[in-house]
Amino acid sequence: MTENQETTRAGRSPESLLCGTMEVHRRLLDEQPEYATARVEVENRAFAYERGDEATARAGVTRIPVVVHVVHRTDAENIGDAQIRSQIDVLNRDYRKRNPDVARTPAVWQPLTADSRIEFALATRDPAGRPTTGITRTRTTTVGFGTDDAVKFTARGGHDAWPADRYLNMWTCVLRRGLLGYAQFPGGPPATDGVVMLHSAFGTTGTATAPYDLGRTATHEVGHWLNLFHIWGDDGTGCSGTDHVADTPNQGGPNFGTPVFPVVSCGNAPDGDMFMNFMDYTEDAAMFMFTQGQAARMDATLDGPRSSFTCATEPEGPA
Repeated sequence: MTENQETTRAGRSPESLLCGTMEVHRRLLDEQPEYATARVEVENRAFAYERGDEATARAGVTRIPVVVHVVHRTDAENIGDAQIRSQIDVLNRDYRKRNPDVARTPAVWQPLTADSRIEFALATRDPAGRPTTGITRTRTTTVGFGTDDAVKFTARGGHDAWPADRYLNMWTCVLRRGLLGYAQFPGGPPATDGVVMLHSAFGTTGTATAPYDLGRTATHEVGHWLNLFHIWGDDGTGCSGTDHVADTPNQGGPNFGTPVFPVVSCGNAPDGDMFMNFMDYTEDAAMFMFTQGQAARMDATLDGPRSSFTCATEPEGPA
């Protein structure tokens, strides 16, 4: 491990997860055999797209309706509409490669940066077809939530999901254990499908707090919802893991903070880790790109387990 790598991977305790997606993934694998079966199918499709054996059937830009469930105990946690809209704006820039900081991608990887052809919009109709702002607000007595999905159920102090085949469900709340957020990979139970974010790591205004105040926690977690893995492959700090994407370098664990290019690990010199990728653990200001290979995995997801969104229309209003 180089001195630069030591610096960019330091300062985090083992309990500080930042992202709890893999914890949720492993729990579902243990508890639900049908999830394991579904994941095999999801990954087989993703591998075929990565190899180029299949091409996406998706034309143009896919627009995904979003509902944000604000679960709050205090008034400060009840984030405002402007903060929520700022997060949607960030998602649209990041997923369309319209974020200005993508220009900071090192020259060697500039040709790999990808427009994923996905856009997001707050829902204008609720599941019954009634007009909505795309935002729900729930007061809770729960001091903080974990990765057990309690925030996704009204009966457990949170708010029930809207139909997962028609909406991307997002929950904002207070999270414990240093968590910034977590997501559910495609193939999981509809009742818990979606992404959860710490309210102070959501959007770019209001309660959003540096260094996670540029909306990149949601960009990262929605990446998981679209079947992207962490870029280092979740093998701790070894070199045997993989994110199943050929154009992301092998790297020896997550990067933190704001690294300086290059950070070398796993024999990946001279260019080193792609720490500016949205699927690493760097601070918001240091992550700003997806690759073409990651976009192919997103294509496979939107052609497969999340294909309902490629022809999605919101419910019509009452007659």
